[in-house]
Amino acid sequence: MDAFEAISLPEPSSAASRKLFTVAQANRALVLVRRIVTDIVSNYDRLRQLHDTYQSLDQQGDLAGAENARVKYAAATDHLAALREELDEIGCELKDYEVGLVDFPSLRDGREILLCWKLGEEHIAHWHEVTTGFADRRPIEP
Repeated sequence: MDAFEAISLPEPSSAASRKLFTVAQANRALVLVRRIVTDIVSNYDRLRQLHDTYQSLDQQGDLAGAENARVKYAAATDHLAALREELDEIGCELKDYEVGLVDFPSLRDGREILLCWKLGEEHIAHWHEVTTGFADRRPIEP
């Protein structure tokens, strides 16, 4: 089956770009965002394992096992999509399923920027331009 050549998950909705956060609002949202992103990272790892299992079983000719893995893969994909939708409803955007990277739209000096947070960080302490990413993030000055 070609459906498992690559892991593909739904794109974020445009709703994330509508809400703007202050640093304080984004930090308050982290209480819920952290739990959701923890689930996403864990479930994404499971999704990748199911993908590998499917490919292995398919190559071995174990059609029943491959179909079982495909069904579990589809359920895991649906669950990840629901978790991502929760983040979209909050107003932030997941940028990386593997490490749990999230951006919160904000304003700085009258222009839109992104407050940047990664799973494992205690609070939001970085930002970057909307045209750049994690590698170009800068510390938030007090």
